Amino acid sequence: MPSPRRAVFLDHQSLDLGDLDLSPLASQFDHLQLYPSTSAEQVAERLQGATAVISNKVQLDAATLAANPQLKLILVAATGTNNVDLQAARAQGITVCNCQGYGTPSVAQHTLALLLALATRLCDYNQAVRDGQWAKASQFCLLDFPIVELEGKTLGLLGHGELGGAVARLAEAFGMRVLSGQIPGRPERPERLPLDELLPQVDALTLHCPLNDHTRHMISSAQLALLKPGALVVNTARGGLIDEQALADALRSGHLGGAATDVLSVEPPVNGNPLLASDIPRLIITPHSAWGAVESRQRIVGQLSENAQAFFAGQPRRVVS
Repeated sequence: MPSPRRAVFLDHQSLDLGDLDLSPLASQFDHLQLYPSTSAEQVAERLQGATAVISNKVQLDAATLAANPQLKLILVAATGTNNVDLQAARAQGITVCNCQGYGTPSVAQHTLALLLALATRLCDYNQAVRDGQWAKASQFCLLDFPIVELEGKTLGLLGHGELGGAVARLAEAFGMRVLSGQIPGRPERPERLPLDELLPQVDALTLHCPLNDHTRHMISSAQLALLKPGALVVNTARGGLIDEQALADALRSGHLGGAATDVLSVEPPVNGNPLLASDIPRLIITPHSAWGAVESRQRIVGQLSENAQAFFAGQPRRVVS
C-alpha cells in the first residue's frame, strides 16, 4: 500500500491572503497542513511525517533535511530557490521543483507603472494636491514638477527573458525605442550592448535579471554617471543589482531624473537602508509587491499543483534539483 501523501505548507500566508483557490493544490495530497508562517525553531516539528513540503521563503537547510529522511519532494512557491540547500536535497534524493514565469504580466505592468509615475511626477503632484498647493494656485493647473513623455525616448533593458520581453513590448506600445544591454557573466551577443555603450544612450533603464556574483552592484557609481542627466532608473528584479548608496547619492546630486525600486538588498529592511533616508528626492519604493496580483499568485497555486501531480506520476517538471 503506498504511503500517504502528507504535505505541509510552511508559510502559505506569504502567498494566500484568503483570496486564492487552494483546492487544486490540496487535491494532490491525502493531507495538506497549512501554516500561515513558520519560524526557524518550528520547522523541524512541522516537517515530522511529511513526505512533501511547500515553502516560499522558509529555510530548508542540510540539517533540517537530514533530520527528515521521509521527505521526497520540496515545492518552492517562487522561482528563487536560495532558501533550499539544493546540494543536500540532491544527496538525499529529494526532488526540488520551483515555479516559473507566473508573475510576468504583474511585474511588467508594475515596471511600466513605476516608469510612468516617474515620467509624469505622479507622486509629487498627488502630494502637492494633498498639501493644498493646487488650492493656492494662481491658475487652473499646477505644473511645478517637470513632466516628460515616454514616446520617442530610449529604454535600456538589462534582462532578456520572458519578463524583459514583456516590458519591451509595453514600452514599445508607448512609442519607446528599446535597446538591450550585455549582462555581466553571460556570453556576449552582438545585439546586446556593453554597459558602457548602452548607458549613455538611454533615457530610462529597467532591470530584469537575477542576482549573482557577476551581477551584484552591476549598477554602481561609475555606471550611474554614464547615464544621461535626467535619466530614469527602475528596478523590479533584485535589490543587490544596484549599489543603493550610489543610487541615493545620484538622486541627491540631481544627476538622475528619478528612480523607482520594488526591491531592496535586505527585505524587509528591518535595520534600515540607504534608500529609506527622508532627504532623497524623486524616489519611489514599493515593498516587493510587483509580483502580487491575485492572478499571478493563483498561477503559483496552479504550478505547485502541476509540479506535485507530475512528481507523483513519475514525470516531475520544473525540477531544479
